Amino acid sequence: MGDRPARSESAVTQGSVSPVFPTVREVLALVPVRHGAPRLVAGDAGLDRPVRWVHVAEVPDIATLLGGGELVLTTGIGLPADDAGLRAFIGDLADVGVSGLVVELGRRYVSGVPRVMAAAAERRGLPLVELRRATPFVRITEAVHALIVDAQLTELRATEEIHQRFTDLSVEGAEPAEVVRQAAELAGCPVVLENLSRQVLAYDPAGESAEVLLDGWEQHSRRIRPAGRTAYDPDSGWLVTTVGARGQDWGRLLLRWPAGAELTTRGPDRTPAQAHPDPVDAAEAADPATDPTDSAPADDGPAPQRGPATGATPPTRLTILIERAASTLALGRLIRRDAEGLERQIHRTLLTALIDHSRPVDEVALRAKALGVTLDRRHLVGVVVRHRADDPAEGGGPGPDTGPEAGPARLRDLAEAVGQALREAKLTALTSAVDDQAVGALLALPDPAAEEKALAAFAAALRRVRLDADPARPPAPRSARPADPATRTVAVGAVRAADPVSRPRPAGPAVIVAAGSGVGSLREARRSLVEARQVAEAARRDRRDLPYFRLPHVGLAGLLHLLRDEPRLQTFVERELGGLLAYDAQHPREQLLGTLRAYLEQGRNKSAAAAAAHLSRPAFYERLARIGRILDVDLDSVEQCLSLHVALLALDAVRTP
Repeated sequence: MGDRPARSESAVTQGSVSPVFPTVREVLALVPVRHGAPRLVAGDAGLDRPVRWVHVAEVPDIATLLGGGELVLTTGIGLPADDAGLRAFIGDLADVGVSGLVVELGRRYVSGVPRVMAAAAERRGLPLVELRRATPFVRITEAVHALIVDAQLTELRATEEIHQRFTDLSVEGAEPAEVVRQAAELAGCPVVLENLSRQVLAYDPAGESAEVLLDGWEQHSRRIRPAGRTAYDPDSGWLVTTVGARGQDWGRLLLRWPAGAELTTRGPDRTPAQAHPDPVDAAEAADPATDPTDSAPADDGPAPQRGPATGATPPTRLTILIERAASTLALGRLIRRDAEGLERQIHRTLLTALIDHSRPVDEVALRAKALGVTLDRRHLVGVVVRHRADDPAEGGGPGPDTGPEAGPARLRDLAEAVGQALREAKLTALTSAVDDQAVGALLALPDPAAEEKALAAFAAALRRVRLDADPARPPAPRSARPADPATRTVAVGAVRAADPVSRPRPAGPAVIVAAGSGVGSLREARRSLVEARQVAEAARRDRRDLPYFRLPHVGLAGLLHLLRDEPRLQTFVERELGGLLAYDAQHPREQLLGTLRAYLEQGRNKSAAAAAAHLSRPAFYERLARIGRILDVDLDSVEQCLSLHVALLALDAVRTP
């Protein structure tokens, strides 16, 4: 036997057989079966049914002892003599879900099986095969069972390779694109990683057309609604699992497995596996009784591709693969891969503890005081400094800093500049990188009156530090930017005083300073830090050269833009507008979302909204009524319309790169 697709038996439940077992077509191509000169007399539509086991039976009531998926072998000596009995026998086998019936001629039936039996099998789509030459059934059962056991071992090896591959990826801290690529390679199927708003973060078409795969993805994805955290949607042919960790889901991983497709196992040393039937020896090939025109499938070349099987589900190994890939993606989001100095590690630990509530506030205050940063009885202000562009070389040419270290090096430069500016402004603060693009600081001021003065002094000092830095080094080269901040690998470096700092780019201020609202206790510091990070992200779209940005400078649209990658915001959009988006996906000519947008943007003035939408007022009113029914909302309610308007603004932010 040649290399065969990996197979599993765990998907056999309630008479449904996993399509990874050998099919009736493949069994008929085996040497022991071909030796019996098989001829298919009925049920050719069922030749691609999987065979879970082979059972020999000579009694008419055997169906009660079967569980589904068996290939039944019989000589017919115990079968009913009357037509009604034969119909009932075939009906019972079909009802229990057997894969097929093989009858050896010569003992009960000499020239062929009764026509009533063939007619009943054809009606039920049950493959009925005659063996026109005496054949030891034990040879058939041994061959099929050996095939199944061999396939199970192949399945086990494939599963072991999956675990090893994704364990290595987790240890290496692989990027999402690499995890998706490896998953597609192992599965031989297209794989897509999307966020909760159905935007593609990474994909691998597995040799297919990427344009076709991603065309209209959002609408297509909204039609994929599997039941459960990991489940298969047979209507669309996608196997789906949720991606997330620590109770925070942030995306879905999808693998396309059209039911009944021939599976492959690809690895670094493998080629796609194909099912080849065993060859027939020369004597059998020359025997007229084995004429391929009226017997089982030919034995030269690959077996025909399988068609969909009733109740077909993806093999267990694909479920294992997609879940392991999702776990690797979730783990990668938590990994921090760059080494830090001990003091900077502690600063980062304390800032992270304040943001994540991972340590008691009293412990944070105590450890900060030990570092010389007193946070008790101080006015605290969160500050975040970040480059306006994520790309370290945007607007610049190549330079000496090339390769994967360019991003972390730029972050180290920024962290050093922030630390030096704090020292020059004589400010006390916890400071550390807070993600792969930004440096945060928690200023500890003596009283609220010093807030604006301290921020102005810090911003001015930071600008001086950056202008006074070594101008000789050009900007770092362009490096690949991940599709989504939620999937970027965070890299934080130790601050090095000797590192030069790149000059600001001429196209607008290169560095943004953002400050959150001042708070009077350490327990509220998280709010100020989070607000500062949000303002810094939103301010990237603002080209004003302000010394520092605060919340009033960015507005609602800016806040929603900076929160576009936040799963909770995406969940809010789905909760508010998901029904309407799904409806529009199924009715692309109507696009009720545009009707709702016109209504809300015109201040709920129906006449003005109808004119803006180029619709007659009766047609516009009818659409509004339909929107209200789909979303189960009252469009005359100011509060509900406000919620919908915010959701629309958030949807625009999510869809805007």
